[in-house]
Amino acid sequence: MIFRGLHYMRTTLLLFLSLLLSSCSIPQPLLEQIKEAGELVVITRNSPTTYFHEGEEIRGLEYELVEQFAEELGVEVKYVIPESFDQIIPAIKRGEAHFAAAALGVTKSRELSVRFTPSYQTVTSQLVYKGGKRRPKKIDETIDGVLEVVAGSSHEEQLRNLKKTYSDLQWTAQQSVESAELLTLVKEGLIDYTIADSNEVALSRRFHPELKVAFDLGKERKLAWAFPHAEDSSLYRAAVDYFRRIEKDGSLEQMVERYYGYVEKLGFVDKRTFVRHMAQRLPPLIPLFKQAAGETGVDWKLLAAIGYQESHWNPEAVSPTGVRGIMMLTSATAKQMGVDDRTDTEQSIMGGARYLVRVEQKIPDRIPEPDRTWLALAGYNVGFGHLEDARILTQRGGGDPDKWTDVKQHLPLLSKKKYYKTVKHGFARGGEPVHYVDNIRNYYDLLVWHNKREKKDRKRTAVVNSLPRFL
Repeated sequence: MIFRGLHYMRTTLLLFLSLLLSSCSIPQPLLEQIKEAGELVVITRNSPTTYFHEGEEIRGLEYELVEQFAEELGVEVKYVIPESFDQIIPAIKRGEAHFAAAALGVTKSRELSVRFTPSYQTVTSQLVYKGGKRRPKKIDETIDGVLEVVAGSSHEEQLRNLKKTYSDLQWTAQQSVESAELLTLVKEGLIDYTIADSNEVALSRRFHPELKVAFDLGKERKLAWAFPHAEDSSLYRAAVDYFRRIEKDGSLEQMVERYYGYVEKLGFVDKRTFVRHMAQRLPPLIPLFKQAAGETGVDWKLLAAIGYQESHWNPEAVSPTGVRGIMMLTSATAKQMGVDDRTDTEQSIMGGARYLVRVEQKIPDRIPEPDRTWLALAGYNVGFGHLEDARILTQRGGGDPDKWTDVKQHLPLLSKKKYYKTVKHGFARGGEPVHYVDNIRNYYDLLVWHNKREKKDRKRTAVVNSLPRFL
């Protein structure tokens, strides 16, 4: 009887402990919850540095970083875009998204509210004014002008700190706008100054060369993703591991280069000349570029960018080495492409388009866009054989021969005997294709931007013309 009683008590105790443990089970980690749900919620903002639409595609450095992270987790992303910048940090604190990927600068005050991942980019705050006006040399010289910044930005925080020293300092913090809009207002002369991150300024100056940097404001600042302070760090740790890995394997550098590696290559005079030629020389050539695009499948704006880089859209152009025409074809290339007269604009454009396609078809199929196009352009300029030599040098140097970011660092070595004597095709002016590709990328972006603006203007004009007229 005693044995049975003890057995019963032990069984009851085990059942009680089992129920107790089940009722106090450890919650599932956030990372596993996200994987089960299949969705990652991310706050971002519409800007050229983060997340933006280009035609039917979405682009932006933040977008690419988030999409790659989500792909590794095996989930889809739901993007949340608040009405104003100053809503981002509070939304993260309230847990309305898993994290923010919005080009947020790491500051001491923000670190009290959120925790940041390792940095993926370093920027500097810059005071911007319009060229032709007096350049301020210190922040207190903006007092007589109109200075506007984005509300809730690190720039507003900088100004509040500076006001402790410069009590007369005045500014307006604008909600529901982005830095790109304020930079446009400076360009149009509607405000005198704004403060923006150096990456935003660099992108805007491609389209608005009138914008000038007066001076840098403060020290360099890191950009990073922002997570809420929480006991569950599973997702945060996954993001930290992700950034450490892509920095180590070089893919972070490649993504940053894709958006910023070429943007400062053109000077103010180059851009002004390009805009003038775009108005004067390009219009009659557009049908020919579009015709070649229709036959080859190459974007007409890319062909136009190549044509400008080659000849400034001058059909009579001739180089000291004998290449000529809009696309500056050699006699050998012209013959291969069936071009009888290199100064015939239609033949030259079609020949150049066909030759670009021929070079691109030699690029290994495993190489995706946009590296595929940048490598093809380099091959168009320097010759496919020299491009292959540079890719071999890249591989020898521990780089990735399929990534333009790595290849562009090794192309200049083809002009050094120490390196070119070790490859098949020998000497080449390897620095030229690097500048060539960078310039074309700039010209292409300018053409895309101009084309969008023209479409908007035509749509606006059509709406105005459709309105009833009253006498």
